[in-house]
Amino acid sequence: MTLSVVIRCFNEEKHIGRLLKGIAGQTVRDVEVIVVDSGSTDRTVEIAKQYNAKIISIRPEDFSFGYALNVGCEAAKGDILVFASAHVYPLYNDWLELLRKPFEEDEKIAVVYGKQRGDHRNKYSEHQIFAKWFPEESTMNQPHPFCNNANCAIRKRLWQEQPYDESLTGLEDLDWAKKIMAKGYRIAYQAEATIIHVHEEKWANVFNRYRREAIALRLIQKNETFSFPTFLQLFWKNAVHDWRQALHDGVFLKEFMGILLFRFNQFWGTYRGYKESYLLDNHVRERFYYPKGFIKKSLPPEQSAESKRLIRYDDLPASTD
Repeated sequence: MTLSVVIRCFNEEKHIGRLLKGIAGQTVRDVEVIVVDSGSTDRTVEIAKQYNAKIISIRPEDFSFGYALNVGCEAAKGDILVFASAHVYPLYNDWLELLRKPFEEDEKIAVVYGKQRGDHRNKYSEHQIFAKWFPEESTMNQPHPFCNNANCAIRKRLWQEQPYDESLTGLEDLDWAKKIMAKGYRIAYQAEATIIHVHEEKWANVFNRYRREAIALRLIQKNETFSFPTFLQLFWKNAVHDWRQALHDGVFLKEFMGILLFRFNQFWGTYRGYKESYLLDNHVRERFYYPKGFIKKSLPPEQSAESKRLIRYDDLPASTD
């Protein structure tokens, strides 16, 4: 089975070189690398070219996670499509080999995703999240649709039957996995296929990340709600868990406020996202994906007022408190 690695990126010069170097050093050889760039203004594209990656440029005003993935998947030639965030890097040289192995052993496996860990740049609470969602034990028949496209692989023939939803503001991986499981396919978790996922976020970025994911989750799980009491309960429960872990690790005083701020922005962003219905236009894209004013500067005058790709969410259920 041949492999293609699809990387979505925007201004990732600080990280993408380490990922591409890691891919070049894998035990799996002749790997096709496709970089889908959505308007980088730094050296991201230049670095990718140094590693002979195929560069596909998309307009910032067209970006969504699903759209960028679909563009990359369409261009890919491999039987297995591996997705990696531009700010991750593999720990070991058998990373791609381990992601491919379950596909070779079981035709019913549609998705294989691997373990994620952080480094010193990640927030303390995010280390706890990684430990919870990416355990040490593998499974070849996961009962729920969770997966993560920062370190994930799928069969291209199944993507051709079912492309990613381009309207979602996030969680396109969960949406795809849920739909493919409904068709009788399985999800595998390969714990040994480990990457380091670097997040260097301000608190506003944490808030926005969980806010846009909650907006997407309302579309994927239409009957779920997230009330204000739920916000309070989850915020406090997870903060206390992290404080206890920090106490055990001997970093309680150092991490106390960071834990409080992370968990607050995580669950307040989720609460706010569950209450929103909106147009995925340029204003919203800038709020979630780009610096303020970036898209307007990148557009010709006749397009600066409004994107050509508007998606209205009219079918969202009313949120309740």
